[in-house]
Amino acid sequence: MKSHQTAQTMKPATAAKKLGVYLEATPAEFREGVVSRTELNALQADPPEWLRELRRNGPHPRPVVAAKLGVSISGLARGGVTEALTTEQIDALKAENPEWLQKERATQAEVRKEAARIKEKHKAQNEDAQNKE
Repeated sequence: MKSHQTAQTMKPATAAKKLGVYLEATPAEFREGVVSRTELNALQADPPEWLRELRRNGPHPRPVVAAKLGVSISGLARGGVTEALTTEQIDALKAENPEWLQKERATQAEVRKEAARIKEKHKAQNEDAQNKE
């Protein structure tokens, strides 16, 4: 018996998420088709101009906006940001530095600090357990 592999494909929304771009801003031919794993790899390895432009100027999906602002996706929602933003809009928000953004950045910094503390605690516990063996 011969087994032949079929090309693994994904919906455009999944591919856009993996590429870190806002689906609605992609070209129609990208949104209307399916994307194979090979095509995705090619887009990542040698992005066409439309993809480079989207990554550079946006509009960016919420996870990218959150990362660029240094807040969580929930923090974006609490700040009233529910739409995709362009790089220019993100830069303007950073320059304006509204109170909600300052608060969410502080919250995010605390979350990261706590995660690092817990990671260190687990590491120390694992080392203690190994030393007792």
